[in-house]
Amino acid sequence: MNPDLLATLALLGVAVVLFALNRPRSDAVALLMVAALPLSGALEIADALAGFSDPNVVLIALLFVIGEALVRAGIAQRIGDWLVRRAGASETRLIVLLMAIVATVGSVMSSTGVVAIFIPIVLRIARRTGLASGRLFMPLCVAALISGMMTLVGTAPNLVVHGELTRHGEPGFGFFTFTPFGVPVLALAIGYMLLVRRWLPRTSADAVPSAAPRPRIASWIAAYGLAGREYRLRVAANSPLVGRTLQALGLRASEGISLLAIERNERFGRRVLAPSANSRLQAGDVLFLDAFDNRQDLEALMQRYALERLPMRDSYFSDLTQDIGMVELVVPAHSPLVGKSVVQARLRSTHDLAVIGLKRRGAPLATSIVDTPLRIGDTLLAVGPWRAIRKLATAGTELLAMNLPAEFDELVPAASRAPAALAVLALMIVLMVTGVVPNVQAALIACLLMGLFGCIDMNAAYRAIHWQTLVLIVGMLPFSLALQRTGGIDLAASTLLVAIGDSHPRIALGAVFALTALLGLFVSNTATAVLMAPVALAVAAALEVSAQPFAMTVALAASAAFMTPVSSPVNALVAGPGGYSFMDFVKIGVPLACLTGAVCVLLVPVLLPF
Repeated sequence: MNPDLLATLALLGVAVVLFALNRPRSDAVALLMVAALPLSGALEIADALAGFSDPNVVLIALLFVIGEALVRAGIAQRIGDWLVRRAGASETRLIVLLMAIVATVGSVMSSTGVVAIFIPIVLRIARRTGLASGRLFMPLCVAALISGMMTLVGTAPNLVVHGELTRHGEPGFGFFTFTPFGVPVLALAIGYMLLVRRWLPRTSADAVPSAAPRPRIASWIAAYGLAGREYRLRVAANSPLVGRTLQALGLRASEGISLLAIERNERFGRRVLAPSANSRLQAGDVLFLDAFDNRQDLEALMQRYALERLPMRDSYFSDLTQDIGMVELVVPAHSPLVGKSVVQARLRSTHDLAVIGLKRRGAPLATSIVDTPLRIGDTLLAVGPWRAIRKLATAGTELLAMNLPAEFDELVPAASRAPAALAVLALMIVLMVTGVVPNVQAALIACLLMGLFGCIDMNAAYRAIHWQTLVLIVGMLPFSLALQRTGGIDLAASTLLVAIGDSHPRIALGAVFALTALLGLFVSNTATAVLMAPVALAVAAALEVSAQPFAMTVALAASAAFMTPVSSPVNALVAGPGGYSFMDFVKIGVPLACLTGAVCVLLVPVLLPF
């Protein structure tokens, strides 16, 4: 064994130990290896840094951005709401639908991001249905991991293995090459979870601690007596309001009516606008009004201005919580608003907020609040755009934000851009499937279109990129090259071949799956794919068979990280909310990993022949 190989293996051993200890963090370990590998003599510094220019690394970064755009457009949250409506209180139906939806959504965005989105959804479902949350989070975790087996872009290891194939001159994988393997594994996992759920902890959702419990808007609607005060009115084409500004109308001062929002149809769908003094009404606009004990005057107003009353979709506009929000404000002792009425406070002009409720000594006022002078300690309930609420909550001096609703944590910034986001996603998939342009270029085009249509902005795009994952990949890629140049890959492949003897290639396939899954217990699935992909290709070359089934096996095994809570960030995310111990993952995950391995060994050679 040559000295360069010994040095490379020693560094690899150090990296594995540090990954297992998680000290320092994994991306720091990867950077240490980038610095140390050239010192081993196996690589030049240019080779150690080559990962930064790898197209697959850029593609993974772009996919993080696209996933965040889908989150901001509310795609995943809408799917979760649909799940709640369809599943009802049936635990079996809920598990089947939850796993199918999570695997589907995760096939085009980060599995970690999908789990982060669905954790509050699952908690809400558990509280609403009375089901134990511990029986739902494990299916969520398993489905998120299997989502990496559904498409080429489902998880980073798929792209790593695909890149290794193309570097060896082999044909890479197509966008849906993984799907015929992922779907049977998902079906198997759904049946398995329905069978073993009895051994999952029966943790109650109420037992899960909440870091910052908040009231919900529905509770404020009841506490302030808002029900029955809401109206949706459409501006007719012949209305005298068409073309006029809200400042000229003065509805609050003259009619005692608060205009909370304006719904307007635009090219890419409906948009809810925050009203301001300079807002100019158009024909077809839908006005959302709050009228405090003013119904007769409102009927006269509708006739005078040719306004058509529309049916309500939900109690006090609670279906608009992605567009307009609520906040409880308290009047401090030093506030200049003390002694002024709500109209005189001019919150609409200064803060873009409308006051719709007032509590004094803990009880809501039963009379109109428009002309009531404010006192120290009064609590105001205000409605307006979330950006205005956020701004006042962080910099308020005249009024202090006392409470933000739970809906503030569920905010989807670009909900109106959902159709555009779906169209861009479909375009990216078509470009990748047809191969009109390289995958990285298709993702870049999709990212630019997401920005053009307002699904995401530049700041959010940079925040969406999981730099730790990218640095980890960049830092581990040089190991593959170093092991190839020093003979380490050939040594590993020959050792594996000696161990299995003259067995059928399926046996070698099973050995590759087992070795990949075991290595995944100590290092991330991405690093596992980086290390095992060249070994698998070397085994295929030695057996003189196609490299594709071996590469596919590595990718599938890297996603089968079910066995411990530290095998994947997905597992770590659900361990706390689900109330799972280390052994819960072992007793559920190990049999599932074995079953997944059996499916892969049987199915991969059928669809990707040797």
